[in-house]
Amino acid sequence: MTEQDNTQAGIIWLASYPKSGNTWARSFLFNLISILTGEDPSTRDINAVNERSIWDISARRYEEILGKPPKEAGREAVAAARPKVQEAIADELPGISLVKTHNALVMDRGYPAINTKVTSGAVYIIRNPLDVAISFSHHLGTTVDKAIARMGKKGLETPMTDESVHEIYGSWSENVLSWTRKPNPAIFVMRYEDMKSAPEKTFGALAQHLLMSPTRDQLARAIELSSFERLQQKEEETGFKMKPKEADKFFRKGQVDEWKEVLTTRQVQRIISDHGQQMVRFGYLPGNAQGAANKRPKPAARATPMMTRRTS
Repeated sequence: MTEQDNTQAGIIWLASYPKSGNTWARSFLFNLISILTGEDPSTRDINAVNERSIWDISARRYEEILGKPPKEAGREAVAAARPKVQEAIADELPGISLVKTHNALVMDRGYPAINTKVTSGAVYIIRNPLDVAISFSHHLGTTVDKAIARMGKKGLETPMTDESVHEIYGSWSENVLSWTRKPNPAIFVMRYEDMKSAPEKTFGALAQHLLMSPTRDQLARAIELSSFERLQQKEEETGFKMKPKEADKFFRKGQVDEWKEVLTTRQVQRIISDHGQQMVRFGYLPGNAQGAANKRPKPAARATPMMTRRTS
């Protein structure tokens, strides 16, 4: 990727709870890497973002190891195969591999959902759950109340399909806590809201974490090509393959504080009741809501060992 990348090997995780800005971050990295390698990403289809970052839940990868379709093998067999799939991904390319995940950093049926032995580091993207609830409801094609209930369900797993294996989301709080419970130099945590309000600072820090050294102009160009408005335009022109069938569009609004216009008082209180402690940690709690957050017990998560940078 850059001359400095040969000091790292393995997977860099691009992790988040769904609808928190993961694809936006991936788009930025696709554009920045393209610029740094002398390519012109402005001419590329929006789906080209998948060329430089992988999603590790492809059923095909698991079938190669299991010898049968994952749905037929079952969840325990998939959980056991997951570290091997991730090891194969890490070995596919020299240097680092960028891999998207919505998995929490937890154990799945006795096996790690994230194989830290082949991990070089991670980027964890977090977004206000009050806004996530709205975006998630559109993504799922369901009501906001059902999305809120899904976000609050501990240990939540996704279904297995013919195309993909299950992921361990956990609740929104479990997912966030699993990746951020302790400061770790290998894990770069960035807020969606800072990506919007201070893109040069936030994306510049991301590039630095990944050992890239773009010029100011290169950074600005990558940010411009990754703007939410441009992603919306590109989706309208060519479509986006990762858009679920239930959703009208993948890139809907990308708005900060949309919850103030959309959510009812009851819905806001439910989200605070479910996730108040983690909201406090990241500055998401609305004014005068501290008491409700403090009444909730700290959510549990089945943690895996924290990662350290893997070097070649």
